[in-house]
Amino acid sequence: MIKNQDILAAIPIQQSRTVLTDLVFPNDTNHHHTIFGGKVMAYVDKIACISAMRHCRKPVVTASSDSFDFLAPIKTGEAINLEAYVVCTHRTSMDVIVKVERENLLTGERQLTAKARLTMLAIGEDGKPTRVPEVIPHTEEEKQQYQEANERYRLRHH
Repeated sequence: MIKNQDILAAIPIQQSRTVLTDLVFPNDTNHHHTIFGGKVMAYVDKIACISAMRHCRKPVVTASSDSFDFLAPIKTGEAINLEAYVVCTHRTSMDVIVKVERENLLTGERQLTAKARLTMLAIGEDGKPTRVPEVIPHTEEEKQQYQEANERYRLRHH
């Protein structure tokens, strides 16, 4: 039985949208002068965490990385731009999409370099998973991502 205090107000996807930009230095790169994949993964995990916490206003942990696709390298001297937002929620989990792009700061050229989807869990004061608010998709892209996330969840859990 759901009690009134268990019902959380739904939150627009826009509220969880988080952006991060950093400059890629030589110590961030491998012998090809491109950023280490592990460094990109750490950025992705961090921004997904911030986005999820903005959505639920509770501590979170990473439950899974559902997908992580590297599409192009980011070179020394370029900026790494990340954008994350909660696209769908379930009782205690949040599906977070992260987009990564490189930016040549001298020309302004940008390119999508990675995309990832992570599942984050909200953690209550007792250290156990706790309820999260639902999301409200507004744009057509958000509505499509919301539907796709629900379909993936349904396939995984049935």
